[in-house]
Amino acid sequence: MSARRDGNGHWTGADIPDLAGKTAVVTGANSGLGLETARTLAARGAAVVLACRDAGKADDAAGRIRAAVPAADLSTLRLDLSSLASVRDAAARLRSGGTRIDLLINNAGVMAPPYGRTQDGFELQFGVNHLGHFALTGLVLDMLLAAPGSRVVTVSSNGHRVGDIYFDDLAFERGYRPMRAYGQSKLANLMFTYELQRRLAAAGRATIALAAHPGTAATELERHLPFGMRMLSPLAPHQRADRGALPALRAAADPAARGGDYYGPGGLGQFTGYPVLVASSRRSHDAAAQRRLWEVSERLTGVTYGE
Repeated sequence: MSARRDGNGHWTGADIPDLAGKTAVVTGANSGLGLETARTLAARGAAVVLACRDAGKADDAAGRIRAAVPAADLSTLRLDLSSLASVRDAAARLRSGGTRIDLLINNAGVMAPPYGRTQDGFELQFGVNHLGHFALTGLVLDMLLAAPGSRVVTVSSNGHRVGDIYFDDLAFERGYRPMRAYGQSKLANLMFTYELQRRLAAAGRATIALAAHPGTAATELERHLPFGMRMLSPLAPHQRADRGALPALRAAADPAARGGDYYGPGGLGQFTGYPVLVASSRRSHDAAAQRRLWEVSERLTGVTYGE
């Protein structure tokens, strides 16, 4: 089926070209945005690896996708981003299976949970949302580099706009504020993307790094929001998960997308709407902070990139 716009010229899943022969790894593919991303990529012919923390939920998600896409080429991979050992094991299994990786969609995340730490001692949101994906990407980067036209898409959030990188207290040991920590992790997602793209381009690599955000989508991600924000949440504009997944899908599959692009909903405040190129905060473009975050991330994860 050829790609086409909807009647109003909006980019939709129908604009995704045929992905037969390509393999996509989607983290957090068992629910919400990840599930919709995996389903759509599978429907366009890609082989999709559902990389999830809970193996049972991954199997259930694969069943749901097959019910909608009977010919879907799916496999599951246990990946717990809160454990660097699990990240390394998942990367090793991808490697041992000879899996070709054309698309890595760094989608999984947590939002505003009570204070917690990963198995390696990192603040949970920074550890899962940023460090886990930083490590995974680095560990499979050579597989991406070997695939022509490959892409790394990392899902950020409008929440990055209220974030900063607290280099002197990344673990929030001096006072935890859930949304401040979330903002830090989502800002880190963007800084990682921009720095990765700069390094890939400097090395003359064809692989590109892009970012996306879903706006405000109706998923389970909001379940940990503070009470006051949960009360206000139903009043805010929301869109379905399948619409919220479109920015990441456009970053992954639009032939016109370029390294360093950032996609989000085109509606008022970027809460809802069809995916368009959007601008991120000025802070996200601080090149010195990007490099510093990269160096800190390499030290904390023990994963060094060899672009």
